[in-house]
Amino acid sequence: MNQFKKFEFGFVTAVFLLLLFSLLYPSIIYNVFELQSIYGHKFAQYHQVFDYYLHYLLPTMGRVVLVYAAFLLVNFIIVPEFFEREKWVKGMLMLLPLGVFYFLMMMVADSYYRGYLFGVYDTVQGAHTHFAKSAFITTIFSGVLYVIYYYVRRVLLDLFYPRYVKDPVFRQMMTEILWASGLIVVLFCLSFSDSRDTALMIFFFGPTSIVVFFVLRYKVLPEYAASNNRALMLRDAIFTILGSNVLMALICRAIGHRNGGWFVALGGTGIFVSTAIVAPLSWLLFKTRQQQVATVVTLKKALGHSAANLDFLRSQINPHFLFNALNTLYGTALQEEAARTSEGIQKLGDMMRFMLHDNHLEKIPLDKEVAYLQNYIALQRLRVLSSPDILIEVNIDESQCQHEIAPMLLIPFVENAFKHGISLRHRSRIVISLSCTAEQIFFDVYNSVHPRPENDPEREGMGIGLNNVKERLALLYPHRHELSIRHTATEFFVHLTIDVNK
Repeated sequence: MNQFKKFEFGFVTAVFLLLLFSLLYPSIIYNVFELQSIYGHKFAQYHQVFDYYLHYLLPTMGRVVLVYAAFLLVNFIIVPEFFEREKWVKGMLMLLPLGVFYFLMMMVADSYYRGYLFGVYDTVQGAHTHFAKSAFITTIFSGVLYVIYYYVRRVLLDLFYPRYVKDPVFRQMMTEILWASGLIVVLFCLSFSDSRDTALMIFFFGPTSIVVFFVLRYKVLPEYAASNNRALMLRDAIFTILGSNVLMALICRAIGHRNGGWFVALGGTGIFVSTAIVAPLSWLLFKTRQQQVATVVTLKKALGHSAANLDFLRSQINPHFLFNALNTLYGTALQEEAARTSEGIQKLGDMMRFMLHDNHLEKIPLDKEVAYLQNYIALQRLRVLSSPDILIEVNIDESQCQHEIAPMLLIPFVENAFKHGISLRHRSRIVISLSCTAEQIFFDVYNSVHPRPENDPEREGMGIGLNNVKERLALLYPHRHELSIRHTATEFFVHLTIDVNK
């Protein structure tokens, strides 16, 4: 929020300075006689003496300074310090004197700006009454306008600011809109005092081009890329171009003093500009952005695969696991025949072979991933074989599992189940299920959860490795997988569905 306030202050100050510059600009490029003829015709009509600086420049600049200063006081001091903290009485005591001062200064500025009215009214009192009415209406209008601005700003911040913070695509779009809007405001301010026609054209072409550009780039073209429906894209593009230009032409017609033909020509020119310049620019930038995103996704996939391999080697098959496995084999060799020991060593060798060879491939047959899982489960069974209160149930149906899959996607869930689901002092249960259809893989892991000792370094480590596999799934199977994780104080359940043929 503080960042937005800084931006708001900077934007308002920039507009204020640009308006001052646009007011001073004519006095630099024109001589005083030209300015007298441009701005003084109403004074001459009523036989009044016109002074450009006294009757135009200073009153206009004074009103701009007054509006800017009043906005800063109300928006950054009175409202946040008093009204937003529900200090209503103190807020009104600050606001009322400011309103009276605003009214008086507007009245004084108007008496100079419209000084010719002293020649229109029969008495000076009549002219002052007119100035007072005009200043009162301006003051009320300014207050209403600020109230509307305040509540619109609050609504927009509540709706969009959380998304702006979390969504990088939305943040990029809003940043581009703000830059484009700022450019239009700059052009409008620079042209307003020099040419009303130019200012009106900028007022028309600026917002229209922004609307057409961003609607095409962030809505119409992404929908076309997703559906590949060219007819739908053309329909939406034509509707956006025609609707934006016609609506803006009607708005300009309502506020401008020109004949209808001028606005028809303005709208036709706007449609041509949108079609010939804005739309192709939107398409070019959209395709460029698509290529950049594709490159980033490819790099993320490669990085994610390498990171997954490294994380697995560090966390899953680490010295602790190897030490425990070898201790298990050693204990088994002492208690029973060497056949079981050799079987365990063989499974451990198969697992190491898988990591050294198949784990570096982009995709492997699903049966190899399943074989790795079964070897891992078999080794864990050896460790807990002497504990009758530990139930390990494996339901694997490979009848339709002739698919390929990215390696090491399933093992983190199984390893997590054994790490957090086995207790030698409590009844424990692990259930692992896998099945397939012609298009999908279904994988479920259930395990009991037991409270861990206070001094256990993995007490807060529930789900280690799961975040990594979530990121890999998002990169390797975007919109092609469903991962559901549910847990309570005593149970942990994972359900994963992967669409492999899309």
